[in-house]
Amino acid sequence: MSLQRVHHLVVRVKDLEQGIASYEAMGLKLDRRAESAALSLKQAFFKLDDGSYIEVCTPTDPNSAVGKALESRGEGIHSIVFKVEEIARTAADFKGRGVTMIGDTFVHPKSTHGVLVQLTEKD
Repeated sequence: MSLQRVHHLVVRVKDLEQGIASYEAMGLKLDRRAESAALSLKQAFFKLDDGSYIEVCTPTDPNSAVGKALESRGEGIHSIVFKVEEIARTAADFKGRGVTMIGDTFVHPKSTHGVLVQLTEKD
């Protein structure tokens, strides 16, 4: 199974408004905002012409996954999400090649030089 394309990038920031301003300064247009109680995040989304997007997020809880990553690694790319045809088959293929997985959806950062990789079947 192969990675078909970059679905979206997630960038963690300390201050969402400053994060939004930075991407708008590069000419991107804010598409929408959201807040996820389940992930303890505030999010801003910027669509790109190829159908992918950039998600800028800030934690609402310092003990959340993004909160802990922000504390330990600072601002920057939190994850790269790739579109795949079938997550389970892709994960099994990766595992067979020695890639360390977190469940079937995430590639452990130890296998990707510090970047969390997520797999999705969504378009």
